[in-house]
Amino acid sequence: MILTDKTITDEINEGNIVIEPFNSNNLGTNSYDLTLSNTLILYTERVLDVRKKNPSAPMIIPDEGLVLQPGIVYLASTVEYTQTLKHVPVIQGKSSLGRLGLFVHVTAGFGDVGFAGHWTLELLVIQPLKIYPGMKIAQIVYHDISEMPNVSYDKKEDAKYSNQGKDPVASKNYLNK
Repeated sequence: MILTDKTITDEINEGNIVIEPFNSNNLGTNSYDLTLSNTLILYTERVLDVRKKNPSAPMIIPDEGLVLQPGIVYLASTVEYTQTLKHVPVIQGKSSLGRLGLFVHVTAGFGDVGFAGHWTLELLVIQPLKIYPGMKIAQIVYHDISEMPNVSYDKKEDAKYSNQGKDPVASKNYLNK
């Protein structure tokens, strides 16, 4: 079951969902709109290796915007810090941006109970597209769970992306065994 605006608000008030900063104008019928931070990460090598820590460099999105180019993975992050203690958070792209050819995440839209941090987004475009810091970039929905897990994500030893800071986080696939 997906939570509605009323339930999301109730769960925030009870401390089971955290969204900081929270803006009531971003609360939809059954989702919450997340906004784009001003920092991107770009990989600095053309060929990436799944077994290595790939070098990357930060890039700031100026207030006047930045044109994204096809064929490049831009790692971005949300302005909002979220924490989910009793629900499964899922990030979805906004349909208005999808209609402009922007993919907000490739495969990483699913969170775990216990995830805490700013979301890293994988931005890809079909054609050149100008984006701006602070724009609505994605929406988060919350699913009920059948029961509490044995171990929440934030307590797992191999939780590579728990407690992410405000900047995007590059792939840590090289830590997989």
